Amino acid sequence: MASFGARIVGAMQLKAATFEEVEHDRTATGQAAVVVVLSQLAQGIGALRFGSVRGVVLAVVAGSIGWVIGAAVVLVIGTRLFPAKDTEADMGQMLRTLGFAEAAGMLGVFGLVPALNWPIFAVCSVWILIAMVIAVRQALDYTSTTRAIVVCIVAWIVMLA
Repeated sequence: MASFGARIVGAMQLKAATFEEVEHDRTATGQAAVVVVLSQLAQGIGALRFGSVRGVVLAVVAGSIGWVIGAAVVLVIGTRLFPAKDTEADMGQMLRTLGFAEAAGMLGVFGLVPALNWPIFAVCSVWILIAMVIAVRQALDYTSTTRAIVVCIVAWIVMLA
């Protein structure tokens, strides 16, 4: 079993094996929650010149709530609307994989550097989206990345509505 730090690095490296490991480790839900909070905190700090400390706190709270709601939405869409032959997942698995998918957001703290603010935000956003697709593919036991992309897109649309 990899250490917490190794799991963060593995998630940032987009290693499917890392997402598979946290999916099956029921004790990693707390670690996933820490990743979400650290990611939101780092991104909030990185955007401090555009907001306030209160905004950072709100981002952490909203990001944490969004993680739980998003995991539930992805779980329902992935298991009920687009299940594959071997799809089997629960809320804990989805929370753990999607939590670690946010690891790249920790780089958002570099947004404090004025010249890096928007590029860091853009890179982190795309990186997290790619990690989410991998997390969904692993958590839902898909063999198709395309199916995972469809689930992420549909979940995003539902979350917007």
